[in-house]
Amino acid sequence: MTYVTSAIIQLATMPLITIKARGMTIAHAVDVAQIVLKKTKPAFVIGNIKIGSESLVSQDGRHRDVSSIEISLKRAEASR
Repeated sequence: MTYVTSAIIQLATMPLITIKARGMTIAHAVDVAQIVLKKTKPAFVIGNIKIGSESLVSQDGRHRDVSSIEISLKRAEASR
């Protein structure tokens, strides 16, 4: 819930935030985005979602590909 609170505070002053995660924490990023949307509905919506992988060097010197995600949350446009 710490990340949810932080995201809501940032959204109060910024029109767009991005939640980023890699590896095993991707599920946490998705959960945070979903909780923020439920708590702030209909003021904010999901913008872009980027998925990919990053090549990292492990402690033993081997290269590993780790999945990553970026979820953008933005203010909903007012209906006209």
